[in-house]
Amino acid sequence: MSISHIQDLKFRMMTVDLLRIAKSRFTYRELSQMVGLQITVLSRYVKGHVLPSTDRARAIWKTLNPIVGLEKELWEKIKFNNDGYFDNTNIIGNSSILHLASQDALARFAGRRITKVLTAAVDGIPLATMVAQAINVNLVIAKRSKEVGVKEFVEETYVPKGTGMMVTLYIPKDSIKKNDSVLIVDDVIRTGETQRALIDLVHKCKAEVTGIYALVAIGDEFERRLSIPPGCKFETVVRVVPERIKPVDVRRTQSFLRSRVL
Repeated sequence: MSISHIQDLKFRMMTVDLLRIAKSRFTYRELSQMVGLQITVLSRYVKGHVLPSTDRARAIWKTLNPIVGLEKELWEKIKFNNDGYFDNTNIIGNSSILHLASQDALARFAGRRITKVLTAAVDGIPLATMVAQAINVNLVIAKRSKEVGVKEFVEETYVPKGTGMMVTLYIPKDSIKKNDSVLIVDDVIRTGETQRALIDLVHKCKAEVTGIYALVAIGDEFERRLSIPPGCKFETVVRVVPERIKPVDVRRTQSFLRSRVL
């Protein structure tokens, strides 16, 4: 059985799990109206009598995930202070969210060839670890210092906006090989500079970036700075504009999102 077939099977099974979560909150009739499937068909899925096809699983996931899945959980955790800074503590340390995110990443990149997951230390590590485990590939962590015991490194240097300081990311040489297809994973994208450096690291290894996955994208500055390679699929779960979301507006934004989805 090929890796892509195994990933596809995992995704279809996870869709059934999502349906069961939704069934605990909605009636079959309500679910039928949401996903456009007959009650008898949904019942067979929920009871485990049969798995949905890949295309049908994707359609179900796309509909239900914002309502009972990861997107809803993220909106409940996203909070900006009065200065517009985002606190990701309640996301990267929440095992339930990380588990949902690994399933979400598997769903979004189902069918794509992925041989390595790459992230930058440190906040992206918990999420990237879960995603790599779900996809069943090795994890590569780009760090800001060289590890003792590693003889050779591939490195990339960049200057984060507004810091005036150079940052260098290192990965062990041969941790990413020429024929690898790499999924870059991070918890938050702000300026896109870190992700750009990770892309450059992959290219220095003569490998390809097959996808970029982030839980939260803040603002739109990253779109100007992050040049997506050809053939690379970019996915983010939630996109927010800090100046438009004040601390007291979070609940209202959640209500708007749910009403838009429903």
